[in-house]
Formats: sequence, structure tokens, C-alpha cells
Amino acid sequence: MSVDGTWDLVVETPIGRQRATLELSTRDGVLRGVARDPERGEEVVLGDLVVDGDRLTWTQSITRPLRLNLAFDVTVGGDGMTGYSKAGRLPRSRVTGRRART
Repeated sequence: MSVDGTWDLVVETPIGRQRATLELSTRDGVLRGVARDPERGEEVVLGDLVVDGDRLTWTQSITRPLRLNLAFDVTVGGDGMTGYSKAGRLPRSRVTGRRART
């Protein structure tokens, strides 16, 4: 299954919904990704990207609205994804995403 493409992501956090755009692409057999938060002007390279069947995991560090190291674990089905993100000792946050139409 290919996860390549642009994804509109929503993370339900204790401080409200956080939105980001993920851009995932495979080059030379290696999955790469970037998360963008246009509202806060932040762009982050994703780390530890792994696809295992329908499961996608990655890590990223953000500085806004708080400085956090996040770990994501989602299930991808067609043009949708659902799962969770975790930031240290904070409770996990629900994640949903839709593949953007081109």
C-alpha cells in the first residue's frame, strides 16, 4: 500500500485541534516526509518513518504551540488514516487524516 501523497491531518489535543499537512514520498525505496503547520509557519522533517502493512509510524519534534517530541501511530486505509500521537508523559491524542485531492 502506498502512503505517498499529501495528507490533511487533525490532532485532537488537550489545548484544541491542531492541524497540519503531511507530505509523504518514496524515493529510491526510502519513505520520506515533512509536516507543515501553515498557521504557525512551522515545517518539520519526519523521522523514523515506517510502513508495516496498513500501519504507519513516525516521530517529529515541534516548537509551536509547545516544544514537544511526538510519536505517531496510525492505520491507513485508502484515503484515510486514524490513530494516535503521544508526547512524553502527556495523554495520547487522537489523530485523523484524509488524503488531499490533487
